[in-house]
Amino acid sequence: MRYPYYIYLLLFLSLCTSCTNDKKEVEALFTEDDLKVEVVKDVEIFYSDSAQVKIIIRSPIMKRFVEHSYSNDEFPDGIFVEFMNDKQQAVSWLESKYAIRSNKDRKIYVRDSVVFYNSDRDKLTTSELIWDEGAGEIFTDKFVRISQPSKRDTSYGYGFKANEDLSRFEILNFQAVKNAKVLKENFEQ
Repeated sequence: MRYPYYIYLLLFLSLCTSCTNDKKEVEALFTEDDLKVEVVKDVEIFYSDSAQVKIIIRSPIMKRFVEHSYSNDEFPDGIFVEFMNDKQQAVSWLESKYAIRSNKDRKIYVRDSVVFYNSDRDKLTTSELIWDEGAGEIFTDKFVRISQPSKRDTSYGYGFKANEDLSRFEILNFQAVKNAKVLKENFEQ
């Protein structure tokens, strides 16, 4: 009957004398900068409002750089964003080969082969865009090209501002290539 008591005592003593690591050895394994970076592969981020998904962000890799009171998310291998309507259907998409999100400003800066398009097949191409999550706007001061196949139009300019579904946009320094037949039909109506 005394054996269980001895077994517990032996177990307790073995735990008390288990191996320990030297603090300097553990610290040598990691630098302070290693602890400031979190890496996630095959990431999917869902933004929702009132239990409805509004935005889905996908990327092969995300690096989160953590500082004292804020963090930045870097997407070095690109980003793919789907903007959803109230019926949970994707209505516009944003793609680029590089992106970085400032969590403090709630803005995502995308660059390198940026394409923004919608379900109407309107398509914007540029070298850089800024997506302001709080305002729900996407803008740039760089050169943009917008093709609208349904109107048979292509617009060019420097500076651009749009809503997240690309149904409303403004080109600040505007140039365009218009279909003369469509212009005449619209003018005659």
